[in-house]
Amino acid sequence: MKLKTCIGIVFILGVLGAKAQAPSPKQPVDYVNPYIGSISHLLVPTFPTVHLPNSIMRMVPERGDYTGDVLNGLPLILTSHRGATAFNLSVYQGNALGTKAIIPFRYDNEIVKPYFYAVMVEEQGTQIRFAPSHQSAIYEIKFVKNQPAYLIFNTASGAFKSKGNTIAGYQRLKHNCKVYIYAEIDGSPQQLVSDSNIVKWYFGDQAQTIKLRYGISFISEQQAKANLRREIKQFNLDQVAAIGRDIWNKALGKIKVNDPNENNKTVFYTALYRTAERPVNISEDGQYFSASDMQVHSDHGQPYYTDDWIWDTYRATHPLRLILEPQKEMNILQSYLTMAGQMAHFWMPTFPEVTGDSRRMNSNHGVAIFADAWAKGQRNFDVQKAFEAAKKGIEEKSLAPWSDKPAGWLDQFYKDSGYIPGLREDEKETVPEVNTREQRQTIAVSLGTAYDQWCLSQLAKAGGDEFSFQQYLNKSYNYRKIFNTQTGFFHPKDKDGKFIEPFDYRSSGGRSAYYGENNGWTYRWDVQHNIADLIHLMGGNQSFCKALDSMFAEPLGKGKSTFYRSFPDQTGNVGQFTMANEPSFHIPYLYNYAGQPWKTQKRIRTLLQEWFRNDLMGMPGDEDGGGMSAFVVFSSMGFYPVTPGIAAYSIGSPLFKQLSIQMPNGQPFEVIAKGCSKENKYIQSASLNGKPINRTWLFHDEIIHGGKLVLQMGNQPNYQWGIQIPDKQLSAAALK
Repeated sequence: MKLKTCIGIVFILGVLGAKAQAPSPKQPVDYVNPYIGSISHLLVPTFPTVHLPNSIMRMVPERGDYTGDVLNGLPLILTSHRGATAFNLSVYQGNALGTKAIIPFRYDNEIVKPYFYAVMVEEQGTQIRFAPSHQSAIYEIKFVKNQPAYLIFNTASGAFKSKGNTIAGYQRLKHNCKVYIYAEIDGSPQQLVSDSNIVKWYFGDQAQTIKLRYGISFISEQQAKANLRREIKQFNLDQVAAIGRDIWNKALGKIKVNDPNENNKTVFYTALYRTAERPVNISEDGQYFSASDMQVHSDHGQPYYTDDWIWDTYRATHPLRLILEPQKEMNILQSYLTMAGQMAHFWMPTFPEVTGDSRRMNSNHGVAIFADAWAKGQRNFDVQKAFEAAKKGIEEKSLAPWSDKPAGWLDQFYKDSGYIPGLREDEKETVPEVNTREQRQTIAVSLGTAYDQWCLSQLAKAGGDEFSFQQYLNKSYNYRKIFNTQTGFFHPKDKDGKFIEPFDYRSSGGRSAYYGENNGWTYRWDVQHNIADLIHLMGGNQSFCKALDSMFAEPLGKGKSTFYRSFPDQTGNVGQFTMANEPSFHIPYLYNYAGQPWKTQKRIRTLLQEWFRNDLMGMPGDEDGGGMSAFVVFSSMGFYPVTPGIAAYSIGSPLFKQLSIQMPNGQPFEVIAKGCSKENKYIQSASLNGKPINRTWLFHDEIIHGGKLVLQMGNQPNYQWGIQIPDKQLSAAALK
């Protein structure tokens, strides 16, 4: 009786103490919800990835998709964004182990945080916890039954060596690359069974906790061991998780948000976390393995990065990093320039991955991130070398999508005629450089190359090459060659210079024949570098805005099932506008360039609220390693980099009442949106550093040096604010 009384008193005191103690305020990482976007209408936008910012070590639960209730063992390393994991760890407790290399299990009570993972094996009750470091990680497996307990390691294509409480080995990746592992437990197994690619550890028949730590390397088993020893010195998972939590709070805390809407904060900080998955720093103790030449190199004190789909990330992810972490961005750019020099051809990479440049998608937008960095004041890279690598990638490599072949007939045609010719529906493809699945994407490639050539002109100018500057500036107007003045769309032409007819801009050619993942309505606006000239081509400001209005109202033209069968990437639709694919991100901001900024303000706020939410379906399409998330971060802050390569940002409608961006120089840039609410999305007036402004753009220097943008918000448009048309500093048209 006395014992029960004492227990009761202790319990009550504990409860009273908990009530008396004020809860700790939430930190930025506490707002991250890795499950956002785990389900979508068609494609899978995101995965609940556990990792530290831009680090080798990444982990994603091994299941078919979020709705599946079976895990196929436990992953040890994700080697490529949206790619397969390497190695596998299965846990089992019972008397019927069998011979399977990977043991699937039903799971429950899963917890995912950027720095921590936990799950329970449903049938066995086994408790599993995980925490990552940069190049190593730790698992804790708690077997709760008095039955035989096993850990089973598997490598699908490789080999293991096991001794005592350690395992070392490798797994082959694409292109003969390898990832290496060194793992050890805090004890010794009672029995060890192993062959070349499977190791089974037996730990006895009782409830117990096994702690496993391991290092990963792309260099060697010895380096994997060194990485582990450097980062995780004890079998202390809580300590590793605490360090990871602090790292994330420091990274996410560069932007502080003050707003009562908790869901908006969750969406925002989750998007910011997504921008830090890629690219990954693969330097290991001052050296790295490069798949570009299959050699190990010294990094000379400069971290080496890879795994970046630049087609997706040049638009907003790289520009965001230029604001928040310019030194990291410079290390990334220098990595790509070094990478180009390691290739058989000195070509700027476009889709650098751990296993090499995969040359996916269309165009050669690696040039854009260099042009953008230079325009925004970064000088610590060789601009002439960057120009040469980008020029060779555009001139010497085929412009055909998803191709790494040398330039051929299509490329010569583009040089002679200024556009990629399209095939009519009854014509067969005969050009060997063309990927039969991805086809020519004639409009997407023609427009993308015109933008790339404008970026080239800017690098040439920066390097003092006036001849090349003028040459590529002239070529950057090639989009005019495929503009149909009768319809106001970019329209595919055949090799004889005739528009292909009949033609429906909503569906003709599917996703790949003429456009890329999207239809003609999306690519109608794909002239990022020369918006003023695009407005001119479309008949002036009023006609331009009317055409934008019609895009958001134009129906799909067919049933959804039929439409999405042809355009699975073009989801998140508002009329013909797609929020789900990167070429659309700048479109809502284009009203600013034609004197109707209130429409940008309404549209941006509506898109953020409709398509980006704190739930499993809170992303409208493929997120692609930071591409879409960077749009969310920028647009929520209230401005967006419409033209990478021009040091300015277009103002939208901030989502928060107040936010502060900590600049690398220690000074904050604040955005204060007075009266901001769901209804109050329209800018009534604005001031920058205490001085009234009546323009819809900010210059890069006005942000990075710190300052304060104050916006007075209201629930009705102010038809007089911001109607000034952006001047020549925001358009390439005046540069010719």
